[in-house]
Amino acid sequence: MKHAWTNFGAALERSPFRLRDPQPIGETPEGAIAYHHSRQSRQIPEQRNDAIGNIRTAALSFQNMHMFGDLLLNYLKARKSVFIDRLNWHICEADGMEFDQYDTPFCKWVVLVEFGEIVGGVRLLPTTATCGIYSYMLRDAHLGLLDDFPTDVLFIHPPVESQAWEASRFFIKDSIPGARRLMIQSLLFTEMSRIAEENGARYILGIVPAIWARWARRLNVTATPIGAPFTIDGSRSQSVLFQVGSLNRSEKAVTSSLSGSRS
Repeated sequence: MKHAWTNFGAALERSPFRLRDPQPIGETPEGAIAYHHSRQSRQIPEQRNDAIGNIRTAALSFQNMHMFGDLLLNYLKARKSVFIDRLNWHICEADGMEFDQYDTPFCKWVVLVEFGEIVGGVRLLPTTATCGIYSYMLRDAHLGLLDDFPTDVLFIHPPVESQAWEASRFFIKDSIPGARRLMIQSLLFTEMSRIAEENGARYILGIVPAIWARWARRLNVTATPIGAPFTIDGSRSQSVLFQVGSLNRSEKAVTSSLSGSRS
């Protein structure tokens, strides 16, 4: 039975999502490939600089992907290595790449890169997107269009409006050592929030591991659960909702965590 939460904005007010300040990235006027250092990495204590290292961020779309060489191709290959090779998800693949019906021109792909290697990434999709019978993953599951998903992934009516976006395929590569993972996760959350906000989003819905509360505490972020935990292909997950732009500086908490891991 669906719960009575139809106003997802009101539900969000009970538990705002908190992120660090966003960081700009961009492209060269000449159209050359350009991954930019996070501005924040020059404002933080030295131990955080070590964690971020030489990571650049890129916001890919169908309109600008030609400016980034084969980055999108490598990003889809990285997704295959995580979601198919490691997690054994039964999803589409071709030529070493993982993809699905939601990788469309509506997408924004946020990708972290270090020395040409994919470090992590996340896919953003507006809830207003449509491609044939599909819209976005959580809504399609709610409507029974996805065979592998339960239909009660949401307690709320799935929104269809420009201010709500969905985040999916969030990952950090397995090759990243534990000492750096927390900071890289935080950086990816920050860039995801910034890019969503730049595109008019106020809320983000997403599917996260059912143990999300554990790493959320370490990242100093909170989110509102909007669905019951469920299991697909051995992965225990849950739908959550958070607010874009409700920022809270978490540098101190993350830095303390990093410092503690080195002592």
